[in-house]
Amino acid sequence: MGDTVRNDLSGKRFEMEVAGSLAFLDYELEESAIALVHTEVPPELEGMGLGSKLVKAALDYAEAEGLKVIPQCPFVAKYIERHKEYGYLIQ
Repeated sequence: MGDTVRNDLSGKRFEMEVAGSLAFLDYELEESAIALVHTEVPPELEGMGLGSKLVKAALDYAEAEGLKVIPQCPFVAKYIERHKEYGYLIQ
């Protein structure tokens, strides 16, 4: 999988496998919104920017699909705070 973000539609998560470990961002789809619920990066992969890559992929997906974003995960909320270009997506 490398460092490519994959949207696992059946598992409702964006995920990346790096060095045999899995980083992911769980989500829930609603009618016209996506709730970004929980981001998890294994300790051995922290500090590599994987969480940010996952959030960016999720936000880009929401934008492409015309979905509003509900940032339930504190990491996602912080990312959007730092990347104001995504602020208009927040429900």
